[in-house]
Amino acid sequence: MSIVPARFLFRICRRCQYAKAIPRQEKGEMLELEESCRLENFAGMDAAKNFADVRIAWNELGIGVQTEVRGKEQTLQGDESRPRASDGLTVWIDTRDARTTHRASRYCHQFHLLPAGGGPDRDEPVCVQAKINRALHDAPTAPTNSILVRAAHRKGGYFLEAFLSASALHGFDPEQNRRMGVYYVVRDAELGEQVLSVGPEFPYWEDPSLWSVLELAR
Repeated sequence: MSIVPARFLFRICRRCQYAKAIPRQEKGEMLELEESCRLENFAGMDAAKNFADVRIAWNELGIGVQTEVRGKEQTLQGDESRPRASDGLTVWIDTRDARTTHRASRYCHQFHLLPAGGGPDRDEPVCVQAKINRALHDAPTAPTNSILVRAAHRKGGYFLEAFLSASALHGFDPEQNRRMGVYYVVRDAELGEQVLSVGPEFPYWEDPSLWSVLELAR
């Protein structure tokens, strides 16, 4: 077995599709992102298997992220007071793609998107913004109602989508900065973890230099 994961040997610039109509106002899915918006993680290079489909898109209003998890038999585990111990998707976004430093800046954001864990009965979807460990400066707290989250429970899994508005992303300026840093992990108490690139052998949760490049394309 290789000491260094195969995916660590490549620095991939991933294309982020432009989606003019998001977030949708009518009932149903808020994003409805196409397959071309899939955020590929090339798991096969490290003999890993995916259990989640993760997609991302953007427009001038912000960034949309969705995931569908399949293969579950157990009920969802969610608690917004313990997001890292909950089932869901964590996304890191650096609006300036400053991958030359190992410590986060005020442009680096961490959002825990949970399909359950919010509300009085802990059965509602919720977004929890968290500080990044060892950050030089913390990103500003996202304004109330600047992040929309929706989830649907499905047989064998769930569907989760969120729209992070421009006001929730400090430094978001597509006209001046078309490249961003991005990373994700899908956590599941039953299925394990699915990451965008390197796993917990590298501190991706606090080191922006390990994140991938996301190019905002038209």
